[in-house]
Amino acid sequence: MEFYLAAIVILAGLSISDLIVGVSNDAANFLNSSIGSRVAPRHVIMIIASLGMLAGVTFSQGMMEVARKGIFHPKFFTMPELMVIFLAVMLTDVLLLDLYNTFGLPTSTTVSIVFELLGAAVAVSLIKISRAAEGFASLVNYINTAKALAIISGILLSVVVAFVCGAVVQFLSRLLFTFDFHKRLKRYGGVWGGLALSIIVYFILIKGAKGSTFVTPETISWIKANTGLILLISFFACAFILQVLILFTKVNILKPIVLIGTFALAMAFAANDLVNFIGVPLAGLSAYQVAEAGGNSLTMTMNALQKATPSHTFFLLLAGVIMAVTLWVSRKARTVSATEVNLGRQDEGIERFGSSLLSRTVVRMVDTFSEIIKKMIPKAVLNKLNARFAQQESEFNVDLNVSAKDGKPSFDLVRASVNLMVASALISFATSMKLPLSTTYVTFMVAMGTSFSDRAWGRDSAVYRITGVFTVIGGWFLTALMAFSVSFAFAIAIFYLKAVAVIGIMALGGFIILHNHRLHKAREKEIEDSEIFNLKKVKDGKYAIKTTFEHVGYFLGEVAKTLSQGYDGLATQNRQQLKNIKRETKKIQKWTNIIVANIFKTLRLLQREEVATTQNYAQTIGVLQEIAECQRDVIMRAYDHINNNHKSMLPVQLEELGEIRVCLLSLLGKTSKAMMKKELADFKDIEEDKKRLGRLANEFDQNQIKRIQDDSSKTRLSILFYGFLRDSKMIAEQTSTLLKIFQESFKLDETS
Repeated sequence: MEFYLAAIVILAGLSISDLIVGVSNDAANFLNSSIGSRVAPRHVIMIIASLGMLAGVTFSQGMMEVARKGIFHPKFFTMPELMVIFLAVMLTDVLLLDLYNTFGLPTSTTVSIVFELLGAAVAVSLIKISRAAEGFASLVNYINTAKALAIISGILLSVVVAFVCGAVVQFLSRLLFTFDFHKRLKRYGGVWGGLALSIIVYFILIKGAKGSTFVTPETISWIKANTGLILLISFFACAFILQVLILFTKVNILKPIVLIGTFALAMAFAANDLVNFIGVPLAGLSAYQVAEAGGNSLTMTMNALQKATPSHTFFLLLAGVIMAVTLWVSRKARTVSATEVNLGRQDEGIERFGSSLLSRTVVRMVDTFSEIIKKMIPKAVLNKLNARFAQQESEFNVDLNVSAKDGKPSFDLVRASVNLMVASALISFATSMKLPLSTTYVTFMVAMGTSFSDRAWGRDSAVYRITGVFTVIGGWFLTALMAFSVSFAFAIAIFYLKAVAVIGIMALGGFIILHNHRLHKAREKEIEDSEIFNLKKVKDGKYAIKTTFEHVGYFLGEVAKTLSQGYDGLATQNRQQLKNIKRETKKIQKWTNIIVANIFKTLRLLQREEVATTQNYAQTIGVLQEIAECQRDVIMRAYDHINNNHKSMLPVQLEELGEIRVCLLSLLGKTSKAMMKKELADFKDIEEDKKRLGRLANEFDQNQIKRIQDDSSKTRLSILFYGFLRDSKMIAEQTSTLLKIFQESFKLDETS
């Protein structure tokens, strides 16, 4: 029994790790709407979400049965066999979720735990079937196929249901309030808010009370018998309070609704998903206690686990505290949340995902279908509908309480409230039915449905947004496959090797988690580098121009650094160095896109302010793109040449390129310094660098022709050499143009 007591201790430790990685992955589900709409300061949102989770853990009692008997029949397994299953599940879950968190991919903790239980249970069942010489068909006796299929089908169905519900409710809400919602809130905001809050009361209080650890059966019976009365009272009470706030205060009632929705969704998350993190360890503890009560029997089957076993409120609250602390301190939690906000944001910008054949096909089909529908609707009705969904920039900013310091939120409070209310209602209903509905699936698909109805997926972004949705959904199926297969393999290893396998897997897991931690820090560093180009704190057009040129200066400094390393890598034929720099070119391209997007934002400000520098400033877009392309071309040419094991460049060619390099880096360095310090540069000195580089390029061009004629420079070397010359000249010319634009803008600003 000592080994199995140690297994309980290991399961307890793994449950803490699982709580940390699980909350890091799922925190985005209930934080994105409130943070994306900037309904309140971040610390206020975090406090409300933490309180919601602490309340929600006490409603998770009914869900704990899923880990004990939801996927397999414990009466066919002994305690040692269940320990094998539970250890395999927890080891797999920690590794899998940490992997997804590292790459910032939202996945479903529910799907992972269900398929891990299924994989490990199938592995142990097959071993038992093989030893008993039973047929493969007897597997259905061990696996709770009916419950497992109900859980899986419920999860898959939630994808469609959540999207449709989100789309329909958002369509009706936007039709009612439009984007200019303040006037309409005064008319019927109280009724709408009362309806929304009464729905939350229904699903959280009435349905969720079934799984509570402190609500007595008599209280539950009374609630059931008076459901209609409770709903009616909550509706009128909430509607009255909200309407009073509208009429006699300046409080935007959507803010308390969003904050209450955040609390409700955090509560629903804890009630529904806590089983994913501690359900298996608690089931292992129950199995150990049953075996110990039976005289430390290792052969008795776990019939006792078929019955409902109350969980200790202390363990549930302790888990809630760990989840709340993780919510505040986890850095990976913020990494995961970017995808949903990016795919659901209202305004245009740089898209995270590309285009695909499937997404293009779907867009064309929807366009065709929408054209057919438009022909069936009278034009007058269609015009009224379009007017209700018309978004005016000034109205959008004012209604969202946007400050110059914070910039524009990803979406407004109407959509944020719908996201939270619909998602919390669906998840709470699933909890009441003891179905482990995926919080990630529901919140993500509701958010996608509301953004679709809000016309956030315009013609210029729909293809990329749909590709993103399909990518995320595809990742969910990959989660199921990985969870099943890895848990299956771990269970077999632990069954035969016992302690040796557990120690080996934990050692391997520690190494993988450490590697993931280092990888995540590198990704965070990349994100921090990109944050340098953040243009959210915009005061006015002139300030934006200065800030953008400062960004450009930093960008040029990085271009100079990578070019210098590229020249070195080519001269020393260092393939690994060039491979590393090749990765950096992607970062340069990304920075270019961010700066260009910032320029577009600035141009909108300049247009409103009628600043004379608009036309010159706009030229920087093409200049930056040309510099980035030339930098990429230099690195790719050098890498391809060395990677294909071609002959090294002639010493004289390397010497000539060295002189080109000195001039180019001098020009880039001086220009970068001037822009970052926002000061007038010695233009003549920089122009002299450019002219000298041009003279050298012409001279070396003639030298290269002679080398071609005497056959000392073969074709590949000649192509590479001329490529370097051309790209270096182009970078110098474009940098000079950039400096002229900066100088003109600087002088105009000084005189104004």
